[in-house]
Amino acid sequence: FRNAPKSLQIDYLKMAGSYDRAITVFSPDGHLFQVEYAIEAVKRGSIVVGIRGYDSIIIGVEKRATAKLQDTRTIRKIVQIDKQITLAFAGLTADARVLIEKARVEAQSYRLTCEDAPSLEYMARYIARTQQKYTQRGGMRPFGVSCMLAGFSTDGAPQLFQTDPAGTYNEWKANVIGGKNTKTMREFLEKNFPSIERNLEAEACVKLCVKSLLEVVDSGSKNMEVCIIKKDQQVKTLTDEEISKVVSEIQIEAEEAKKSSATAMETS
Repeated sequence: FRNAPKSLQIDYLKMAGSYDRAITVFSPDGHLFQVEYAIEAVKRGSIVVGIRGYDSIIIGVEKRATAKLQDTRTIRKIVQIDKQITLAFAGLTADARVLIEKARVEAQSYRLTCEDAPSLEYMARYIARTQQKYTQRGGMRPFGVSCMLAGFSTDGAPQLFQTDPAGTYNEWKANVIGGKNTKTMREFLEKNFPSIERNLEAEACVKLCVKSLLEVVDSGSKNMEVCIIKKDQQVKTLTDEEISKVVSEIQIEAEEAKKSSATAMETS
């Protein structure tokens, strides 16, 4: 490239810039750069952890520092889409607000048309389809948001779905979105997620969720919000005192583990 004529270098840079800016044009190596930039915007957002238990779903989010005079009640990362569908998001809050409003309207439209509640998979597919539309038309930009949806299937089994700015959606046992340490936290969940899901009662799920958030969140319970979602029950948001209690239990367990390992080394 450096040895090429200057005119060719300029033409190449112009082409690279067009691939960079055009949402509907693939680069020569098969990338849609604007979609990848939207995924980077998600990584700049707050961390969201979702864990599917035996009879519940736990969602935990990182709470960012707010201005001293700002009303924290107006900052919500976990919202209701329908009676039994809860959504948490990472990324641009303004984009999430638009996407949430579209999803709520679709849920109500489904109820009016079908006289039944929409399934969680239907809503995950609708949100993913909406996000995908914004990657294929000119004059638009992708949503800089990744969503995690929690709810229950028709037979009462807990479900956890995730969508991304590219418009794909998948069901997960446990997952992490947002933040720069997503890979590390997902590896932590893979390592600590029990092989037998029956062992994952709500309390065990909460502890695993808080443990994973403590890997990256400072100040303990002050900077996290945790919700418990159970079938036919209102979403329960844990208080700061309840989260602090879980954090204390985790710290005690860690100290005991250190003592036992030190004792084992001394005896050997």
